[in-house]
Amino acid sequence: MSWLALLLVGLGLTDLVFSIRPQKLLPEGVAAIAVVLLGTSVGLTSVADVVALLMIAGVVLGWGWAVTRGFGAGPAWWPLGVFGVAVAAALAAGGLAGSSGGWLETWLADSPIPGLAGLAPDRALLLLGLVLVQLSTGNVLVRLVLAATDTVNPRKGGTGHDLPPQQLKGGRLLGPLERLFILGLGLAGELTAAGIVVAAKGLIRFPELQAERDRARGADRRGDGPVDAAIHDVTEYFLVGSFVSWTIALAALVLLAD
Repeated sequence: MSWLALLLVGLGLTDLVFSIRPQKLLPEGVAAIAVVLLGTSVGLTSVADVVALLMIAGVVLGWGWAVTRGFGAGPAWWPLGVFGVAVAAALAAGGLAGSSGGWLETWLADSPIPGLAGLAPDRALLLLGLVLVQLSTGNVLVRLVLAATDTVNPRKGGTGHDLPPQQLKGGRLLGPLERLFILGLGLAGELTAAGIVVAAKGLIRFPELQAERDRARGADRRGDGPVDAAIHDVTEYFLVGSFVSWTIALAALVLLAD
């Protein structure tokens, strides 16, 4: 799993750096270098591992380009394909990867952090990669799926029956927090509590959607048809984005369960 872990670290770090410093080539360049340095520092220095590290660095560089293209003039499914093929390839080749160790194994053996003490280095790397993916990469994947399925936010136009320009707020922050919360509860064995979090989001959003309906009807006195259609678009936008976000967190739990 060390190759998959480093791939996820690279992808997650690329998007995290971009969210902080949105500059061309900088995020993916930093992430690619970090992956190679991290991999070699934990003992992945065999010929196969070095080749894999260089390939992972190339994928990380390609991810940055693909995402930029997907949010620009290119099709949104292209970066989704890059992500899916890269993860699938890393999973398929996982048995060829070497075992990590070095300073990471030493640190984990005496780690003061609960839950990390004695953890296998490969599993710790995988946990790091999956946590990073829950942050900015999760938001990127949600946005790409929404774009690829033509699920348009009616407050940004393009539906033919748009609502007044006031966006549902906090999604880019709440998404990562929600995914991390679900992942943490799942790792703690509290899957029921994670389900409650999912249900609570729907309950919390319902009054907001109802308020959107009332506000939109107040803004459009000519009839309810376009307004109702726009509300359906908001609901669809919320549901698709939420289910993709939850799937990312649940997929992380599946990978950590292996």
